[in-house]
Amino acid sequence: MTRTVGIVLVSHSAELAAGLRELLLQVGGGSLAVEVAGGTGEGGIGTSYDLVRAAIEKADGGAGVVVLPDLGSSVLTARAVLDDHPVPDAVIVDAPFVEGAMAAAVIAATGADLATAVAAAEEARDVRKL
Repeated sequence: MTRTVGIVLVSHSAELAAGLRELLLQVGGGSLAVEVAGGTGEGGIGTSYDLVRAAIEKADGGAGVVVLPDLGSSVLTARAVLDDHPVPDAVIVDAPFVEGAMAAAVIAATGADLATAVAAAEEARDVRKL
């Protein structure tokens, strides 16, 4: 079985992350590892260090992990997790949450490497909608 780049969605909202995960899996098919760290451990709005750590560990299948935070403290939480528990091939990507995740997922589903998936997510920032 070919290993694909894993994707972690770090969001303040469990529902937002779960909905985006569903969309990515529909596009990427069964080959993608998409994990979510949405909301707090108690089910509220916010970010959880433990949820982020668990999602990164679960998504890491050996081909690298693209970590996409939604905003603000989700970036800080993801950075803290990776500072405390380094994963050599995990990259926090500065990209639009939805568009970046979609671009990374489409590329990862083709079997592309981590650098290519990261670049695709980052390039999504410059894609115009209209």
